[in-house]
Amino acid sequence: MKVPPAQRSVPDVLAPATLGPARLRNRIIKAATFEGRTPEGRITDDLVAFHTDLARGGVGMTTVAYCAVAPEGRTDRHQILMRPEAIEALQTLTSAVHAEGAAVCAQLGHAGPVANGASNGTPALAPHTLPSPLSMRLIRRATTDDLARIVTAHAESARVAADAGFDAVELHFGHNYLISAFLSPLLNRRRDGYGGSPHARARLARETAAAVREAVGERIAVTAKLNMDDGVPGGLWLDESLQIARWLEDDGHLDALTLTAGSSLLNPMYLFTGEAPVRDFAAAFGGPSRALLRVGIRLSGNAFLREYPYRDAYLLDRAMQFREELELPLILLGGITGRETMELAMRRGFAFVAMARALLREPGLPNRLAAEPDHRSLCVHCNRCMPTIYRRTRCVLTG
Repeated sequence: MKVPPAQRSVPDVLAPATLGPARLRNRIIKAATFEGRTPEGRITDDLVAFHTDLARGGVGMTTVAYCAVAPEGRTDRHQILMRPEAIEALQTLTSAVHAEGAAVCAQLGHAGPVANGASNGTPALAPHTLPSPLSMRLIRRATTDDLARIVTAHAESARVAADAGFDAVELHFGHNYLISAFLSPLLNRRRDGYGGSPHARARLARETAAAVREAVGERIAVTAKLNMDDGVPGGLWLDESLQIARWLEDDGHLDALTLTAGSSLLNPMYLFTGEAPVRDFAAAFGGPSRALLRVGIRLSGNAFLREYPYRDAYLLDRAMQFREELELPLILLGGITGRETMELAMRRGFAFVAMARALLREPGLPNRLAAEPDHRSLCVHCNRCMPTIYRRTRCVLTG
């Protein structure tokens, strides 16, 4: 029997909490955002320092992103590829975070149509053949053999994460990466066992969650980041997404769901809201070989990077529809700026909150909120941090 939100006890966001088998010192999670600190996929001292700084700043758990499960599943070649050979380097990272008192999560996924096949040197994959605006090549239709391999790769990558000392993995079912693309009725027009009805489109997500849980058992927590809606006409919408969330809950393989929205492929600002830094994105593509791309971004960037008004807790209303239907612990992200929004999330029945831009501006924000409850994030939602993912993700207002 589901307990109405009004009858649930309200946890203290700064008190210790459990996420599956993982123990966190508080309920604040650093959301997964690509750090831009892994040239050629190497785990660098810079990456370790980035997450150690967040741990020192007081988060309950920080998330390493993005950890690809297959070579063609990287958005480009400068992302971590999870494999046994990386365990020793990853252990350096997890040990450093643990030494500062925080837990650490690895976001696992396959970028699918969001991958740059030219950079990776191997074709990107999607539910069916598409032109890629990133590589100017065709994205290849994934075969059933590809999908079986990718499910197995998620399981093997989760095992690598557990062996490397991670406390949790987050499966990327959002933003029209591969599994999210399969969930989308716009991007998935297959007529085999992985397309057509919502049940068939959800098959890849459910098989992936099952395989990962079987691989790691109760060694670490298993969560998933799920799109509530894609933010594009004909894409995934809340009615189908809520049904998919029910199936994932009933399957029993996940310890929590993080609720998100938007499409990295078709409408990225739908997730972030706030200002669209078109000029900054254009400037990020330097060099004479990218001159045409820079001009294209300047001329048409506003059509792709559509602006949406920012407000605190801007995903809350949609997320409440999931909270009212599910028993599974839920993680709220989107406009979490201070104790007020964190405590609102707790009162509405969410188990954890996740934040990213606010922590880029102030890595020590959780510690400051503990000392100064009325403090509000200094982030102004200019989103100029977004283009820095190509050269070290950071807040440009703090250097």
